[in-house]
Amino acid sequence: MYLPVVRSLRIGHPLLVNNPGDPPPDLDFGPQISAGKVEELNGMVGEAIGAGAVPLLRGELDPARFFPDQDTSAYFAPVTLLGVPRNCRLYHHEPFGPVDTIVLVDRVEELVAEMNVSNGALVASVATDDPVVGQTVAAELRAFKVGVNRMRSRGDRAESFGGIGQSWKGCFVGGEHLVRAVTVGPSGERLAGNFPDYTSVPEAR
Repeated sequence: MYLPVVRSLRIGHPLLVNNPGDPPPDLDFGPQISAGKVEELNGMVGEAIGAGAVPLLRGELDPARFFPDQDTSAYFAPVTLLGVPRNCRLYHHEPFGPVDTIVLVDRVEELVAEMNVSNGALVASVATDDPVVGQTVAAELRAFKVGVNRMRSRGDRAESFGGIGQSWKGCFVGGEHLVRAVTVGPSGERLAGNFPDYTSVPEAR
């Protein structure tokens, strides 16, 4: 089920239309921030494969989703790798691109350790048939938001949003909820955020 979903991801120019006034194309990804970012992703993927990771999927860009003769150096097709070695950058760092890595574990303790290997995440999800196991794992993850059998997003606008561990920079997304994330909650409870030693008065929220 997983690989066909990844293979179906649509990457292209977000403003490619056939006729003026047509809606923008239905895409999953546009360009990366720069061609340099694509080079970095290619380097991380190449390093992992060279060290023994198994490429389960290496996508290709569809020319039909780009303008004729368009420079596509800032676009990156999805990649899925299995068993990235621990001495690779992809094992420790989020790639910030459509690169997915699969890690196999035998026990719940290993799962928690692998999910916490980057020392902090903005959001995480756990899929399981056992809700007790799901809640147990969720409670041990170093993530600001954790969903059990559902996705979570920093775009959940009804909630405050912050970061934990090395992900603290990720909560600089602006707005009212950022302020709440680094101060106190609506009932006076402490919220994990950018500055763990900072507590505001209610007027400063």
